[in-house]
Amino acid sequence: MYPSESEARARINHELAIRFAPEDEALRASVASTEAAGLPGNQVSPLQGKLLHVLALTCGARKILEIGSLAGYSGVWLARALPEDGKLITLEVNPEYAALARKSFHAAGLDKRTEVRVGPALDLLPALTDEAPFDLIFIDADKVNNSHYLEWALRLSRPGSLIIADNIVRSGRPFQTPPPDESAAGAAAYIHKILEHPRLVSVALPWDDAVNGLDGFSISVVR
Repeated sequence: MYPSESEARARINHELAIRFAPEDEALRASVASTEAAGLPGNQVSPLQGKLLHVLALTCGARKILEIGSLAGYSGVWLARALPEDGKLITLEVNPEYAALARKSFHAAGLDKRTEVRVGPALDLLPALTDEAPFDLIFIDADKVNNSHYLEWALRLSRPGSLIIADNIVRSGRPFQTPPPDESAAGAAAYIHKILEHPRLVSVALPWDDAVNGLDGFSISVVR
């Protein structure tokens, strides 16, 4: 029997992941800690994490800002792209998630290159002005505030910085008129802004997501 299209895609994704984005013990432990705590398993996939890693290397990132930590899985991929004196600052509203992220960074030997700050991102972002510019900013928090996060990302970036956002496809819901829920509406507003903003050149990449169905990243470079 021939595999279904979904089975074939899953098999291909698996083969690509084990070749291009193999997980070590620290990454597997981060996923396991997320599951053990009963948290939503919506961290980026191994291939998505490796893409973040490659993009950070591509822009020569020395300072990275992440909005939304979960258990630190994406943060490990990002921080590993930094030089020894580089810094990842990740913002997390949930203290439980923040503790897991710190645990993940410690297991990966990244304590000196990472800092987890706890609180609502929109409260924490103004304090980062003196630490800007950031070379890469990854937005993966509540989608309702995505447009506000983008405004801060632009303030905290420089020409050549990358601004990346997760979960902007959401099985096509942001493209419905009107979007059917607040998260889809937030993603739709974000897409509109990155396409219309004169300082940004943007592209989006779709992929299958175990939680949200068809989903994807947007990648923007600051002019």
